[in-house]
Amino acid sequence: MLSAGKKSYFAAAVCIITVTSMLSVSYLRLQRLSHQPKVIQEGRRCRGKIANSTITALKGNKTFIISPYFDDRESKVTRLIGIVHHDDVKQLYCWFCCQPEGKIYVSKAKIDVHSDRFGFPYGAADIVCLEPENCDPTHVSIHQFPHGNIDQLPRFEIKNRKAETFSVDFTVCISAMFGNYNNVLQFIQSMEMYKILGVQKVVIYKNNCSHLMEKVLKFYIEEGTVEIIPWPIDSHLRVSSEWRFMQDGTHIGYYGQITALNDCIYRNMERSKFVVLNDVDEIILPLKYPDWKTMMNSLQEQNPGTSVFLFENHIFPETVFSHMFNISYWNTVPGVNILQHVYREPDRKHVINPRKMIVDPRKVIQTSVHSVLHAYGNSVKVPMDVALIYHCREGLQRDLPRKSLIRDTSLWRYNSSLIMNVNKVLSQTMLQPRK
Repeated sequence: MLSAGKKSYFAAAVCIITVTSMLSVSYLRLQRLSHQPKVIQEGRRCRGKIANSTITALKGNKTFIISPYFDDRESKVTRLIGIVHHDDVKQLYCWFCCQPEGKIYVSKAKIDVHSDRFGFPYGAADIVCLEPENCDPTHVSIHQFPHGNIDQLPRFEIKNRKAETFSVDFTVCISAMFGNYNNVLQFIQSMEMYKILGVQKVVIYKNNCSHLMEKVLKFYIEEGTVEIIPWPIDSHLRVSSEWRFMQDGTHIGYYGQITALNDCIYRNMERSKFVVLNDVDEIILPLKYPDWKTMMNSLQEQNPGTSVFLFENHIFPETVFSHMFNISYWNTVPGVNILQHVYREPDRKHVINPRKMIVDPRKVIQTSVHSVLHAYGNSVKVPMDVALIYHCREGLQRDLPRKSLIRDTSLWRYNSSLIMNVNKVLSQTMLQPRK
C-alpha cells in the first residue's frame, strides 16, 4: 500500500508527465502547421528564370542551391541539396507555382545542416519543404521571406518526380576532381577496372583538370560511361583541399565533397540499383567473387535489411614498385600504373582504417564520406577476406621498409582484361604511340 504522501507525489508526477506530453504534442503540431504550404497568390503564370547552373547562389543570403529532389519516403516533400552558412542561415521558404490554376504556395523550409562539417563555416544542408497536397509542382524557388515577387527568383526543376526502372546496376560517384588533375593513366585504369567489375555509369563532379585529362573524359562521355557535373564551387566560396578546418579563412572543406556525394545519391536514386561512393584512386576489389554484382547478391542475401555496405581502405604506396607489368609504352602517359603497386601497408595499432561504401540510394537520407549519417536499414562492415579497397596513393607509413609491407597481388587476377582494355583506350584517344 502507498502512503498518503507517496500517493500525492505519484499523482503529481503523473500530472507533470501528462501535461509535458500534451505540450510536446501541441508544439509538434504547431511546428508542422507552421511548415504547411499556404496560398499567397492566385491566377498567376509561373515565371522566373530557370536555373541551369550546378551551383546557384541566392542573392543576399549565404545559401547555395545544388538541386531539388522529390522525396515521398516519409511525406510529400521537396528536398533541396544545398550549402549554407551554419550559423547565419536560419529561415528559408519554398515557393511553389502550381499550374494550370496559377496558385503560388509558400512553404517554410526545415534547414538541416549536416553534422559532418568538420569546423568549416559552410556545410552541406538539406532544405526540406512540404509540398501542396493537391499539386505536384515541377519547379520550386527559394526565398528568405514568405512574401515578395516570385518573378525575380530563380526556378529549379524538381527531379525524381517520376519513379523510373533502373537503367544501371552500379553508378560510381567521384567527387571532386580538382587541382588540375592529371593522373591520366591511373584514371583510365580505374575506369576500366570499374567496367570489368560491373559499373555502367561514373558520375564525376569536375572542378578542373589538365588538357590531356579533358581529352580522356571526352572519350568516356562519348562512350556513355561518364557523366560530368560541372562543380565551380571556388567561384562562390573559398575552398580548402583539406577535410578539416585549419583556421585559414576558407569556407568549406575538400571542394565541397560531402555536398557533391549527397547530390550524387539523389541524382541517381531512381536510375541506379546501387551507388558506389569512392575516390578515383580507389577500387573496391572483391576477393571471393569475380565482380560486384555477384558479390552484392551474396552480401544482400547474407544481410537482409541492410542498405549500406562498408569496405575497408588499404593503402598501396605508389613509391613501392614491382618489376612486373612495366609496360614501356604506358610510360609516356602521365600517371601511376597500378599494376606495379602490389605492396600494401600493414594495419596500424590504435588506428581504424577508413571505409567507403556501396549503398542502396533509395534507403539513404544523408551521407558523409566514410559512413552514412541517416538511412533506412542497417549498415554492415564487409570483412576484408570478402573485399577490400585497393587505394594506390602516397603512403601513410613512409618510414616502413619494403620487407614490412604485405605483398598482395589480388589486382593481378584482372591483369589480362585490364591491359587489353587500357591499350584500347590509349589507342582510341591517341595517347599510345603507334607501332
